[in-house]
Amino acid sequence: MNFRPFSGRQRKGQHMSAPAPSTSTSAATRIVIAGAGPAAQALVTRLDRARFAGTVTILSNRDDVSPELLELAALPQVSLRCGQPASFIEPQTRTVTTADGMEFGYDQLVIATGSAPEQAPVAGADHCLSYSTIDDAARIGSAVRDLSTELGRRPLGILVGTGAAAGQAEAVLRSRGVRPVRTTMRPAAVTPRTAGTELRSAGIVFPDGSTMNGDIVVLAEERVSRDGLAASAGLRTAPGGGIAISQDFRTSVPGIWAIGDAATFDGVRLGLLVAAASAAGACAAQLMSASSPGAVLQAAA
Repeated sequence: MNFRPFSGRQRKGQHMSAPAPSTSTSAATRIVIAGAGPAAQALVTRLDRARFAGTVTILSNRDDVSPELLELAALPQVSLRCGQPASFIEPQTRTVTTADGMEFGYDQLVIATGSAPEQAPVAGADHCLSYSTIDDAARIGSAVRDLSTELGRRPLGILVGTGAAAGQAEAVLRSRGVRPVRTTMRPAAVTPRTAGTELRSAGIVFPDGSTMNGDIVVLAEERVSRDGLAASAGLRTAPGGGIAISQDFRTSVPGIWAIGDAATFDGVRLGLLVAAASAAGACAAQLMSASSPGAVLQAAA
């Protein structure tokens, strides 16, 4: 699939969709996806590959449109609503209300609102790599390979963070041949390199002025799931945050699912357990099954 170039921005609330199909869709299953990040995009792609015959509405909190979203919006069954994030769910009537008051009916609702950093970004963070989900492993591996070629040796890495994400990031760096030096103290800034690869980070500066130098910096700080929609629908959440799901991505309310970093399985953010494409593929299969005639409504235990 080739993405079309796109250079403009869509006005808030503008509706994007492809021409309606010629056949009637009055009885077609309606899937609404709250969120438009990588997990949501992967889910729409998987549904399209599975030849989903219903309609898909994407509610995005962003005003702009990426090339990836633009390509998905061109699919005949997809409607993209930019600048219209979901703000309230009414499970009894199966409707979603957006921040600007628009209502959308659904047969199946998927929450894919992602996660957010716990703290404000470190100054100069755009000069280094970050690790928040399993999907970041491939990007880090590619960057390390290029840096190793440039340096002609194993890079020395600086890893900032605590918790599960930092532990995974350390394993990824070691598997790629990087000698990671890990610090749990949050730096005040990332210092850039003056030349070389796109990885322009050379070290970090701590609040007391002390420094730590290396070849590559990876930030693996804690993130919190964006699970604000859960309260409006009465969804069960995990003690540490995130919408609690079962192994098949069902929430505690029938007809509502969650994927990506908005979801939590067994107390762990889903992004740290399953790659977005894998989760989307499995969830798409469940949605196709739930949309078939005679499907029985279920909820997470």
